[in-house]
Amino acid sequence: MNRLPATAPLILVTGGGTGGHFYPGLAAAQALRAMGHEVAYVGAEGGLEARLLPQGDLPYHLIPAGKLSRDLLRPAEGGKVVRGLMAARGLLRRLRPRAVLSTVGYAGFPLAFAAEWAGVPVVIHEQNARLGLAARWLAARAQRIGLSVPVALNPQLSPRSRVVGYPVREVRHPKAEAKQALGLDPARPLLLVMGGSQGSLELNRELPQRLEPFLGEYQVLHQCGVRWEAQMQAEHGKTPGYAVRGFVDGPLAWSAADLAITRAGAGTLAEAAFHGVPGLLVPLPRDLDGGAQWANAGFYAERGASVILDGWERFQAKLEQLITQAPAMKNALAPLSPAGAARRLAELVLEVAR
Repeated sequence: MNRLPATAPLILVTGGGTGGHFYPGLAAAQALRAMGHEVAYVGAEGGLEARLLPQGDLPYHLIPAGKLSRDLLRPAEGGKVVRGLMAARGLLRRLRPRAVLSTVGYAGFPLAFAAEWAGVPVVIHEQNARLGLAARWLAARAQRIGLSVPVALNPQLSPRSRVVGYPVREVRHPKAEAKQALGLDPARPLLLVMGGSQGSLELNRELPQRLEPFLGEYQVLHQCGVRWEAQMQAEHGKTPGYAVRGFVDGPLAWSAADLAITRAGAGTLAEAAFHGVPGLLVPLPRDLDGGAQWANAGFYAERGASVILDGWERFQAKLEQLITQAPAMKNALAPLSPAGAARRLAELVLEVAR
C-alpha cells in the first residue's frame, strides 16, 4: 500500500528487512517529524517494515530489495536489486527529497545508492561496531556517517563520521512494577534471556538446563521466539521460576531485568546499556554475520560492561563472573547509554538537508 504524500520537500528514511535496521530508522523518522519536518519511510517488500508500517501513521512506500552476499550479488537476488534501484530512481524523481537517511543493510541500499548518484544528500547509520557490506559501499559518497559506537574508519571517512548512538525506545518502568506486569515475583532478582526479536534456537537448547542450579536465587524470563514458543512451553513452561514467552515488550522486560544472557546484536546491547543491565553475551558464529556480533560484544567487554561466553563448557564460570562483577559492569554501562540517539541522528540528517 502506497501512503506517500504528493507534496515535497521531504526527508526519506530507508532501511529494514530486520528489526536491527528498521527500528533505528523508525526512531529517527519519528524524531524528525517531532521536529516539524515532513518524512516518509521507504522499506523493502517482504521485510519486517512491510508488516509494521501499515500499523502506524508514517507515510511509506515499499520497493524491491535484493539481499547482498559478502562477495558478489547472489544470483537469485540480482533481479530484486535491479528492480529496487529502478523503483528508487522513480521515487527520487517524483518526490525530490531534501535528504535521505539510510540505516543500510540490504533494505536500505537501493534508495541510498540511487540518491547518491542523483546528487541527493545521503546520511548512513551503522548499527554495529564495524561497517557492514552495504555501509562500506555507501560510505564513500555519503555526506555523513552516523555510528552507534566508535568504529575505526579510514582517513577519508573519519571527518564525515560522528558517534550518535543506537536509537532505542526511551521508556523505563519501575523495576518491581515491571516484574509484576510480566507476571513475575517483584521481590526476586530476574535473569532475562533475550535471543533477539526472533529468539535463538541455540539459547533455547542450551540454557534451560544450565540455568537450573541458579533458580534458587534467580527467576528467569526467557524470550524464545514465537516459532519455538509451543515447544519451549511444553518442555520448560512448568519449571518453577522459569517463565517462557515467545515475545515480550522490550522496555518492560529490560526494566524488570537485573542480569541478562543475550545475543550480541547492536539493538540488544543498546537496550541493555540504556537500562543498565549487565549481560553475558553469546555472539552469533562469525560465519553467519561476518563477525558483527563479535565486534559488538568485544566493544562492551573491553569496557568492562559485559562478559563474553566463548564456549558452553565455560558457562557456569562465566555466569558466576557476571554475577560477581555486575555492580561494576552496571557502572561501566552508564556512559554507553544511547539516550538521545534518535534526535542526534535526526540532527545529523538536517545538517546536510538541502
